[in-house]
Amino acid sequence: MTTTTPNPASVLRTAFQKSVANYWNTNQEDPVNLRLGEVDGLYHHHYGLGDYDPSVLAGPAETRPQRMINEMHRLETAQAEVLLSQLGGVGPQHKLLDAGSGRGGTSIMANARFGCEIDGVSISEYQVGFANEQARLRGVSDKVRFHFRNMLDTGLETGSRKAIWTNETTMYVDLYEAFAEFSRLLEFGGRYVCITGCYNDVTGLRSKAVSQIDQHYICNIHARSEYFKALSANNLVPISVVDLTADTIPYWELRAQSSVATGIEEPFLTAYKEGSFHYLMIVADKV
Repeated sequence: MTTTTPNPASVLRTAFQKSVANYWNTNQEDPVNLRLGEVDGLYHHHYGLGDYDPSVLAGPAETRPQRMINEMHRLETAQAEVLLSQLGGVGPQHKLLDAGSGRGGTSIMANARFGCEIDGVSISEYQVGFANEQARLRGVSDKVRFHFRNMLDTGLETGSRKAIWTNETTMYVDLYEAFAEFSRLLEFGGRYVCITGCYNDVTGLRSKAVSQIDQHYICNIHARSEYFKALSANNLVPISVVDLTADTIPYWELRAQSSVATGIEEPFLTAYKEGSFHYLMIVADKV
């Protein structure tokens, strides 16, 4: 798979995809991602897991904002570690796919952990360029490569991937199409790991808070049940399902008090706490 930039029309096939790409291409100076990534040069595009250290809120007021940024970055890196720990027996000889790779942080972590090759795909040309520059700066661009491609049609070879992950990106795609492509790409017994927010079918349709999240990020949050229907339809069998909702709430509580708060924190906290929104990690094997 080459890094030659394709015609955007061949990648962005619907008005929705064009609007999503435009959002991420023009949202280049988002401090939530950039300020946190500046802590150690590892730039993520997802949220955090685990309790935050309450001491970051104490001490001198003038240094408190940076202490909070540092702690939020620790939590988002911890989230990526949780995901990578579920990829199974990956070795240097394997190839992985980061579907919806953002600014590339998780892919760079995967290479450091496993020593293998990783391809990342994103429909944001800006994100692809940013991530490739990070790989170059870290001296791993021979093994970690990012491409302007659609995760629904990656162009990668059938059966070429030992593992694939999506980290908060499946709300931008049709699950059946995405999982069909992942199933095609995975070798027999290969592993798919998904961390995602999904709305709770038990409480009915999208709550007001979940709808606010959709509107803010120009996404389409799926029902919890849709994940399992789409996995089953594409020979992906869950081996583990973990509800991470309680583990992500502290991140949002800290972010709501931080200098990079955007106002979306309250809908997230409301949705999580009222039970209308779940933060799940689904681990599935290709059979």
